[in-house]
Amino acid sequence: MSNSHRAVFLDHRSLDLGDLDLSSLSACFAELQLYPHSDSEVQTIERLQGVQVAISNKVPLNAAVFAACSELKLVLVAATGTNSIDLAAARAHGVSVSNCQGYGTPSVAQHTLMLLLALATRLPDYQQDVRAGRWQEAQQFCLLDYPIIELHGKTLGLLGHGELGSAVAKLAEAFGMRVLFGHLPGRPPRADRLALEELLPQIDALTLHCPLNSHTLNLIGARELSLMKPTALVINTARGGLINEQALVDALRAGRLGGAATDVLSQEPPKDGNPLLAADIPRLIVTPHSAWGSREARQRIVAQLSENAHGFISGAPMRVVS
Repeated sequence: MSNSHRAVFLDHRSLDLGDLDLSSLSACFAELQLYPHSDSEVQTIERLQGVQVAISNKVPLNAAVFAACSELKLVLVAATGTNSIDLAAARAHGVSVSNCQGYGTPSVAQHTLMLLLALATRLPDYQQDVRAGRWQEAQQFCLLDYPIIELHGKTLGLLGHGELGSAVAKLAEAFGMRVLFGHLPGRPPRADRLALEELLPQIDALTLHCPLNSHTLNLIGARELSLMKPTALVINTARGGLINEQALVDALRAGRLGGAATDVLSQEPPKDGNPLLAADIPRLIVTPHSAWGSREARQRIVAQLSENAHGFISGAPMRVVS
């Protein structure tokens, strides 16, 4: 393969809001065609005819696509997760797949602490009261209707101890928090990783940074939430299926948690609704899977896509997952 070949970005708008420099990626190919989104298998197949490189964030590439696109040689995933790519089918058709890794660590770690701080300071509640005119009507200089928690001296539990979990731990420690790591099911036990039964009762906040798989699906359910302090905070910036969403709603409505915040849902976008989107859930913050999306993080994806393309072209492939 040489850089005389053609590439198509199937869902360019999912990465670039018009604020990124794509010149390094464009330079890898004779032609780079950008499509804001690709809405069907038929459209995807049509756009990949005569194309050697497909770039996709979330557009599904299944066995039918690979079978119909005989010139395809490389898939560049503009994300870490490859669940939208049929890796076995890619291998069967001689298509290499590379992803991006570690690009969003500063952005997601920052977002995690933002959510934790917003819950601890009751930011949404105070903001709503100011907008409703309650401060203007107050008889004293301040409103203190909602209890504010200091993070200093509190204990944070982390599930997921890779690059992102370690970054969050460092930020939490800067706020004076004690950090404990929990053991993830399906992984070898370690002396410095606490079982959930031991971890959950002693922490003041829990944050998740682990992958979603058969071992971690519904990792935090009604039983696990019942083990936590009624003042504890729960943060999820990993994957929606890690927490049983109805169990979390029930705990918040019953006042069995101090608050929760999530950047992820089990189905995204939540076109069919979701229990966590009900308007009457107290002390809950939901953000729209935006933790990863700083301009800096998205530009790092462009850089890694370029590195992966150049590596494949030069015979030294990088970040290969299949």
